[in-house]
Amino acid sequence: MATYDWLFSTLGLEDWCSQDESSGPMSMADLLAKSKGSDSGPESVWDLPFPSMDALNESCAAFPQSRELTKGLEQGFLGIKDSLSLVLDPLTQPLSWFLDGALYALLNTPWWVVIPLLMAVVFLVSRSWKLVVFVAFSIGLLAFIDYYDYAMQTLAIIFVCAFLCVLFGVPIGIAMARKDWLQRGTIPVLDMLQTLPPFVYLIPLIFLFSVTESKLYGIAIILYAIVPVVRLTDLGIRLVDKEVIEAADAFGMTPRQKLLKVQIPLALPNIMAGVNQTIMMSLAMVVIASLVSAPGLGVLVLRGIRNLELGVGLVSGLGIVLLAVILDRVTKASLARINASQKN
Repeated sequence: MATYDWLFSTLGLEDWCSQDESSGPMSMADLLAKSKGSDSGPESVWDLPFPSMDALNESCAAFPQSRELTKGLEQGFLGIKDSLSLVLDPLTQPLSWFLDGALYALLNTPWWVVIPLLMAVVFLVSRSWKLVVFVAFSIGLLAFIDYYDYAMQTLAIIFVCAFLCVLFGVPIGIAMARKDWLQRGTIPVLDMLQTLPPFVYLIPLIFLFSVTESKLYGIAIILYAIVPVVRLTDLGIRLVDKEVIEAADAFGMTPRQKLLKVQIPLALPNIMAGVNQTIMMSLAMVVIASLVSAPGLGVLVLRGIRNLELGVGLVSGLGIVLLAVILDRVTKASLARINASQKN
């Protein structure tokens, strides 16, 4: 007698439970369990099992097991996979083009063009010669140890994915700030994206897209990294002083003018902080996405783990740290310039 036989007897479900019982010979596992007395129920309340799906299945063969739940979810996803792919493939194909184009451009442009160009961009953003020298030294060091191509692949992916995160994240954040009902509906989705383990992003995408397609890891990076820029854009717009908004209304500004000339400039420090966090999260996800063919320094980290190559893992990890420091310092320098200009 199983533990929860009384429950189904009380509910009058004996016939329903017995309809799936097998009339064939008992398996060896069932015979061993019966010989050990496992069907006699718990000896005391202390040993009473939780009424889980598997525990209830022992008392009622018609009651589903937990593995049937997960298998049903998998079969349901596979059932709609073709329809989802038919819709998502055309929508996400431009992402593959952007990623492939960025990778081709950075890898096929000579280093003596790429490095000065990066230095010029850093100077325009930060106006700091110290930061420019640090960037040149860091990239030169990676090139000296023959990790230049891997570093450029990582930067190309981050540039594309972070740009798309900002392109989509800032308007979403602005819409959330202007519509309370949209914020209430979006925050649970952002919470889920922020707390979902990074590896889980890859599971449904592997079934939807080919591993050889760039958009597979691109979508995973964007979903993982878009959350900070959306949240901080929403927060920045909402933190704009109401008296400033009232003054803009008094001057007869339209909602569009108020957004572009008042709210966004005042919220720019928060938006830039969100961009900084998005870039850092993109870099973290690039390493994990190397499991699904994402190129870059993450491939070397994965190689160091798989082949137990300590030196390769440590040096590639140092390269990722250098890129993280470069991106962090550049975005923070641009944020400092924005704050200084607003104070002046």
